[in-house]
Amino acid sequence: MEFGFAIAIGGLYAAGFYMMLRRNIVKFILGLSLLGHGANLLIFTAAGLTRANAPLTAGGSGTVMADPVPQALILTAIVIGFGVTAYMLVLGGRVSQLSQADDVDALRESERGAE
Repeated sequence: MEFGFAIAIGGLYAAGFYMMLRRNIVKFILGLSLLGHGANLLIFTAAGLTRANAPLTAGGSGTVMADPVPQALILTAIVIGFGVTAYMLVLGGRVSQLSQADDVDALRESERGAE
């Protein structure tokens, strides 16, 4: 099962880096989002995949329970990542609206023209 997650993590990272190398602002932002999802899956996989009891049960001391810390970290990262992605999309939309372009090279040209 870990091998499948490793393939998925590699695919998310590869797709994220590929989209970040594109010249479009929206593709860049989506690439950053894919990198964040790949990092979340990496944390989840590195914590160890076990079919254990829920961490909040009244089991004895000998029962194997899942570790809730990686799950809490991932949940926090998802919420923060959503907020950052929303902010980047609004900021990129405003820049695109003001400069009438969404290409990074066109933005550089409009910046040089403003100097």
